[in-house]
Amino acid sequence: MRVAVFASGSGSNFEAIAKSDELRNLGLEIELLVCDQPQAHVLKRAEKYHIPVFVNRLADYPDRNDYEQAIVDKLKTLKIEYVLLAGYMKVVTKTLLGAYPNRIINIHPSLLPKFSGLEAIERAFAAGDEVTGVTIHYIDEGVDTGPVIKQCKVVRLRNDTEANLEARIHQTEHQMYRQVILDLLNKNNEVAK
Repeated sequence: MRVAVFASGSGSNFEAIAKSDELRNLGLEIELLVCDQPQAHVLKRAEKYHIPVFVNRLADYPDRNDYEQAIVDKLKTLKIEYVLLAGYMKVVTKTLLGAYPNRIINIHPSLLPKFSGLEAIERAFAAGDEVTGVTIHYIDEGVDTGPVIKQCKVVRLRNDTEANLEARIHQTEHQMYRQVILDLLNKNNEVAK
């Protein structure tokens, strides 16, 4: 299964996927990292795993359609089958969605539909929620509104700081994303038989 991973920041979810021997052994091929931030730490992680990078900034295009079309053109050249969003901080629009219907997966650090959008962990912590979590879903034209693939709860402990809670949410994300990709690989391998 040929995938591209999209990320904008530190890339911990990207690395959790890239370093998994189990996923690689089942046929996961990360052909490309797409990043919209030229200084993002995820670029160093991609270099560590010898994964090609496409840095693509919206500011370099006249509009979002042209920006996404450049990405689609690159993905088509590489015969990408799925797009995995891993901390990609841009809303995906119809240009990319149309090229990969039901094949773009996102991970979000809350139990959607609660705390969709930016700063989900911070907002859940500030609200005093006793339970938050992680959602993995297919994306659609809304913000964090696509069909849910999997959700896991993360309980807020009595003496949690925001940083402690965030660390446990990220740990849950890494395990969940790996499992969702594993399920997808197994499903694709069954279909191929």
